[in-house]
Amino acid sequence: MPRTCKGNGQDMKSIWIVDDDQSIRFVLEKALAREGLPVRSFTNPRDVLVALQEDSPQVLVSDIRMPGGSGIDLLGRAKTMYPGLPVIIMTAYSDLDSAVSAFQGGAFEYLPKPFDLTKAVELIRRAAEESLREELIDESATEMPEMLGQAPAMQDVFRAIGRLSQSQVTVLITGESGSGKELVARALHKHSPRADGPFVAINTAAIPKDLLESELFGHERGAFTGAQAMRRGRFEQADNGTLFLDEIGDMPFDLQTRLLRVLSDGQYYRVGGHQPIKTHVRVIAATHQNLEERVRDGVFREDLFHRLNVIRLRLPPLRERREDIAGLTRHFLARSAKELGVEAKRISEAALLRVMDFDFPGNVRQLENLCHWLTVMAPAQMVDPKDLPPEIIGSPPVGLLMSSDAGRSRAGPELHLVRDAMMPAVSAAESLNAVHAMGEGWLLDLERQARSLLERGEPDIWDRLARDFEGQLIRTALSMTKGRRIEAAHKLGIGRNTITRKIQDLGLED
Repeated sequence: MPRTCKGNGQDMKSIWIVDDDQSIRFVLEKALAREGLPVRSFTNPRDVLVALQEDSPQVLVSDIRMPGGSGIDLLGRAKTMYPGLPVIIMTAYSDLDSAVSAFQGGAFEYLPKPFDLTKAVELIRRAAEESLREELIDESATEMPEMLGQAPAMQDVFRAIGRLSQSQVTVLITGESGSGKELVARALHKHSPRADGPFVAINTAAIPKDLLESELFGHERGAFTGAQAMRRGRFEQADNGTLFLDEIGDMPFDLQTRLLRVLSDGQYYRVGGHQPIKTHVRVIAATHQNLEERVRDGVFREDLFHRLNVIRLRLPPLRERREDIAGLTRHFLARSAKELGVEAKRISEAALLRVMDFDFPGNVRQLENLCHWLTVMAPAQMVDPKDLPPEIIGSPPVGLLMSSDAGRSRAGPELHLVRDAMMPAVSAAESLNAVHAMGEGWLLDLERQARSLLERGEPDIWDRLARDFEGQLIRTALSMTKGRRIEAAHKLGIGRNTITRKIQDLGLED
């Protein structure tokens, strides 16, 4: 039976086919009609532009070269009138310029001729479904949020920012590189009494030691070779505002002494200067290092540490807030698209689960870079697992994990029971056959143990049995591979990052 394409009660508009070749129009009309998709055909771009004044299609499929106009020009005009309209460009001239022009103009996809009819219809259907989903989204322009996060650790950060909103106390932000420490500093400034003043940021690890003092405090003319004019430092630039000192743990020891003096008495001297300058600056510092350890090692002043550590905010790494990855991914895809002036990519559930299972050593910054890469490089508007870069594809799917991983414990049971396009398609019968092939003895043992625990009312049975199951699998694989983790992960069908994390979580370290 022919299928009809409807979404949440929406009736689909027509698919418009634009081609001067009558045979192409005929073939596509018949194929789309068999699928229950309404079609309207045109022989040239001029007629389409006239029709667009009165109506709009669900999807526009246009040849690139036709008498009376270019498909690329039509693409540009149509996207100007209907920015969310998916446009598929067809061409028999499969050259680089045509492809680049199509995508630069915002084409949904580029379809070289001759094309496989089944694949062409599937592409058109996918574009139509995408268009229907887009119509459900509120198009009203909203300001991008400063920060996103539903994870409890992030909610704690948001509450702290709220409590500090009327305070000017010094704050120390800790967290791994890329976790968003500067975003928190900017939020603290924006929601403080100093919001109308400047926010000045400096990465103390990125500036050579010989220049850092001048950067922070400024210098007088002639203070050193090359100082041909007086220069205001960051403290002076941030007057009546906020100075954000990133990577404070890397600040040279002698400069720590000068910083401590500024924080203590509120004044400083430019390099080569003799007149004290009074500062009215709130200092927010950040580091990815353990400052207590650096104090013990004698490379960070203890008195400065206590001066900075009035209020400490810890930003969790992204792997500890996996429930936030989906929202952050969609947010960054939308922002990248806005920055590049293109239509925002959407990500399939299968691809999203791959992304959520990646450990992101570069944290939120790495996720943001991934979304920018996908916006530029993903071939279609919907991002599927195969479109992800190698480092993500190489990570294991969530699959049927029964993990007690704290980062995913709040994501709901449905997340752990997903079996989707990321995994090989296995029917229920095949799954049962596989279980029977392994033998039922271990399942009977599991049943007896579960029944005994349930009857005794033992707590946390799910986590306990899941940990036992995963631990035994990993121990057995490591035994067979003589402790070689990568080989063990390969045999188990999981990724290197996952087996490392599981070994740590389950306490299986040697």
